[in-house]
Amino acid sequence: MRQKSNLSGLSCLLFGSGCAALIYEIVWFHQLGLVFGATTISMAILLTSFMGGMCLGSWAFSRLVGPNRNPLKMYAILELLVGVCGLISLWSLPIVGQFYWSIAQTGSLDLAIRAVFAGLLLLPPTMLLGATLPALSRWVECDREGAASIGWLYGLNTLGAVAGSLLSGLYLLRVHDVFVATGVAAGLNVVIAALAWWMAPREFVSNSTMTTELEPASQGTWIVCLVSAASGMTSLGAEVVWTRLMGLILGPTVYTFSIILAVFLFGLGLGSTFGSLLAKRLRSPGLALAATQLLLTFALPFSCHMISGVLPHWVTLPPPDQSIWVTMGIDVIRALAVLLPATLLWGASFPLAVATVAGPRQDAAGLVGRLYAANTLGCIAGILLVSLVLVPFGSGAFAEQVMTFIAGASGVLMLASLVFALPDDAESTEASTARSSPRLRLLGAMSIGVTAVWCVFSMQLVPKTSKPLLAFGRNVQRWDKIEEYYFVREGMNSTILIAKSAEGFTCFHVAGKVEATNSPSDMRTQRLLGHLPALAHGNPEKVLIVGCGSGMTTGSFLPYPSVKEIVLCEIEPAVVEASRVHFVRENHGVLDHPKTQIVYDDARHFLATTDQKFDVITTDPIHPWVRGAASLYTTEFFDLCKQHLNPGGVVAQWVPLYESNEVAVKCELATILQAFPNASIWSGQGPQSGYDLIVVGHADGTPIDVENFRPQLLANPAAAAPLIEVGLGNFNMLRRTLVANGDDLTDWLKDAEINRDRNLRLQYLAGITPAGVSEHHILQTVVRCGTAAKRPQARPMKLLGN
Repeated sequence: MRQKSNLSGLSCLLFGSGCAALIYEIVWFHQLGLVFGATTISMAILLTSFMGGMCLGSWAFSRLVGPNRNPLKMYAILELLVGVCGLISLWSLPIVGQFYWSIAQTGSLDLAIRAVFAGLLLLPPTMLLGATLPALSRWVECDREGAASIGWLYGLNTLGAVAGSLLSGLYLLRVHDVFVATGVAAGLNVVIAALAWWMAPREFVSNSTMTTELEPASQGTWIVCLVSAASGMTSLGAEVVWTRLMGLILGPTVYTFSIILAVFLFGLGLGSTFGSLLAKRLRSPGLALAATQLLLTFALPFSCHMISGVLPHWVTLPPPDQSIWVTMGIDVIRALAVLLPATLLWGASFPLAVATVAGPRQDAAGLVGRLYAANTLGCIAGILLVSLVLVPFGSGAFAEQVMTFIAGASGVLMLASLVFALPDDAESTEASTARSSPRLRLLGAMSIGVTAVWCVFSMQLVPKTSKPLLAFGRNVQRWDKIEEYYFVREGMNSTILIAKSAEGFTCFHVAGKVEATNSPSDMRTQRLLGHLPALAHGNPEKVLIVGCGSGMTTGSFLPYPSVKEIVLCEIEPAVVEASRVHFVRENHGVLDHPKTQIVYDDARHFLATTDQKFDVITTDPIHPWVRGAASLYTTEFFDLCKQHLNPGGVVAQWVPLYESNEVAVKCELATILQAFPNASIWSGQGPQSGYDLIVVGHADGTPIDVENFRPQLLANPAAAAPLIEVGLGNFNMLRRTLVANGDDLTDWLKDAEINRDRNLRLQYLAGITPAGVSEHHILQTVVRCGTAAKRPQARPMKLLGN
């Protein structure tokens, strides 16, 4: 039989195919996220397009390609075409992106345009990828042993995806860029295609009894498809929640997300190989399929309990000198403890589903294509339902409860179909009589009823996510000193909390990090991000603020009478909702001020699609070690800012020193100074101690004249008052926060890496030490490089408010 003699070779082919597919997926999402924005809606559109193409490809293959075509040669052609599409994408994505930006609209119309462009870009290659498993499935016989072989191949394909996830996330994109990663994936496609063509026999004779369609059979086939769809829905729905919460616990770095994805796929692949063994040995694979779904009603609450109640106590911040590879190894163990039980069950369900409906007269490609398409459709539904509905309008715990119920309901449905199914024509008379026994049916009905009651009850086992975990993430053990929670919201894009600390300060938490407080030291940075560029410009009329936070930076522009319009770009609506109420004094009520226009969008997407120009652009994004945030620190982003500045316009950029390292800070500064070479660098607290910097630069390259700040502040007491409140009460105090100019850092930055769109190098550099404590050393290095100490001291000034 064909499957026995070539199973090892086919396994190698599908392992390599899965590896290449995951490299492409990560690269395409990297590039398209820069085009369409990093909002949850944009990511949902991209995932729907990607998985929709996989679904269409798997469903259409058996209908477009007859069973008499050599499966291995067809597979070789598919792999070669995937590689061609991958290489074409390198130059087509930027061109299509530019065209999309030129016609982008606002509101729901723009979402439709994004969906059309995402489909045009992703459907061709993903349809080819989706057809590969059905193509190779035709090489095996469609019987019980063949179904087990298909499960084995599916598992190896998924384990190959694990390798692709780790290879791209931990090496190709960390060390190289999207060009090298795509080249490696395309090279794999070419090698796989050549091996498949070489393995293919010169003459292929198909099974003459094979049909191109599944036999119209049976109600059972559709039930198995529904169960397969439910399995996909619960797996991807739960993954959305787990990725979000595990990102809080382990730190939302690019490395953490690579680990979570790899462990999730590893569980699926391992479960599929185990399920293929069960499919070969069990008399009733349908009963085992029902059992996998019912066992999820235990596994899902278990994983939620691990995340909320157990794992936070395992997590301790690594010492700054600990190797990143040791840290990642520990994180792998933590991720396995959470994800493995459920992923094993989801992985086992696919081969068991194939074995349940497999028959000797069926086309294996059609059978696999239908089940794979159903599973993928379920995955799409799970992603959309959880990320766009259940989490933002409920919570992560509520989403997990719904997924638990769906898993249990699908298990009950499968069990009921086995108990109440009509006898098969091929079934023996004795078996038919036993099946129709009223006593056995009554016993089966009672069992189903008890199981259904358990499925409803199991939803209550899902624990609520603790507020301290949502507030502090991986720092929960060290910093959990909250007296009162004012606001808690798991938004569509991020988790937002407002709380009162033990010291009495109001703290603003985003994605498990304290991003702003009303303590004087934090307020300095937030207000300087507004006042410094306003003073540097001298007469700004229209300003853009990237990132709302507490709203203090936005409110800093209100005291300047020349300012006529303030545009605030924020990705998460819950941020504005929280700050509007709980920081209204500190931000001067700017979020409800008539001058303020709020845009809910990714900042890059907004700037790329708007024709507005500004006098000041100030950016205060989340920390660059958070995955995706580095896209707001690239040379391309700063060039985009320059294109949207009026003549004489000014840009201000926040640069964190805390939870970072010198290499990452040098990368940030070198990238900014490449676009604004004569920018000035200010410390948010002062030259002696501080934990962040503010870079201010003119678009035309002219240096900042600090002496012009003096008459402006004396003439505008309303602008001086907020600075007096945070201890910058005279010109000398404000001037001392200037620690260097751009040209002072030339020698220090000569070996710095530049953060570009094609590599987002900064997120890999900053993610190495998210627990770094070297801010004092970095600040003193910048101060030593600066020439502030060589400048003549300014004469004493009166208090700014006098």
